[in-house]
Amino acid sequence: MRISKKGPAALPAQFLLRDLVYIPAFDPAPAVTCDPPPRGKSTDFHCRQHVFLLATVLERPWLALNTGRAQGGRHAVSEGQTSKKVKCLEDLRRRILTQELEPGAYLDEVQLSERYEISRPPLREVLNQLAGEEYVVLHKNRGAQVAPMSHKTLRNFFVAAPMIYAAVSRLAAEHARPAQIMRLKDTQLLFRAAIRNRDVAGRALMNQRFHAIIGEMADNEYLMPSLRRLLIDHTRIAMTFYSPRAEALAEQRRVAADQHDQFIALIERGDADAAAELAVAHWELSRAEIESFVTPSGMRIPLGRVPAVLNGDEAT
Repeated sequence: MRISKKGPAALPAQFLLRDLVYIPAFDPAPAVTCDPPPRGKSTDFHCRQHVFLLATVLERPWLALNTGRAQGGRHAVSEGQTSKKVKCLEDLRRRILTQELEPGAYLDEVQLSERYEISRPPLREVLNQLAGEEYVVLHKNRGAQVAPMSHKTLRNFFVAAPMIYAAVSRLAAEHARPAQIMRLKDTQLLFRAAIRNRDVAGRALMNQRFHAIIGEMADNEYLMPSLRRLLIDHTRIAMTFYSPRAEALAEQRRVAADQHDQFIALIERGDADAAAELAVAHWELSRAEIESFVTPSGMRIPLGRVPAVLNGDEAT
């Protein structure tokens, strides 16, 4: 297999570990899907026959893969095939999730039009879609505002998260399709790669993508809107507290990655009860990380000796 890229970002070496690299999009319902493997063919063999190239956090690198078929076929995707409107939508999602656009910030339509080289009407269509996905809030005469995170929002986040994650994971184990499980495995590869590279944004975004795919597996139109908003705020919170220099959290990161592997195994096995229980345990791990950031240990720094006059002693 040969991989080349077009774009400003270099691919990490570990992306060469598999004949297929699935680059996830931020849209939980990507346009490109994979059929189940044919009878008698393994999942890994079947993966080598497919190429999924969608926008990603890695500055939109594009791959040209030789999948090793007898015909020596090459699959290449040109960035020019993706419209400017789609690029704008994907990049705004990324910038909001990584807090490049901070919660509560108002978006300047003139600046966005210039940045993405699109006119105002398609830009407003993008903003309307982001509003429907709850990335932004539209205000009359004030434009689009990045979805804010208030104290009330955070409280409701902590209340709702375990219920939603558990319900979604249970349904995912009951309804997951082979193609979705393959995509979940590929996303897990990217998640572990981001951890190894100490890539803060990559880790947060691949975690978001991992759980979005689980939501897609659940296939429940009532839960998906709640999960989508939950993942937006969870990712933004993670961007706030996560630091690759925090060695004290290294063990928690390892456990979280291992739990992702367990999710895949349980969903593939169809064990709904165990998947729901794991979702609660996985959430508790995230909650502990957030709490350790919000309530850090106090600094123990001596402030010096108390002046003698304050001790009731006479000055000499």
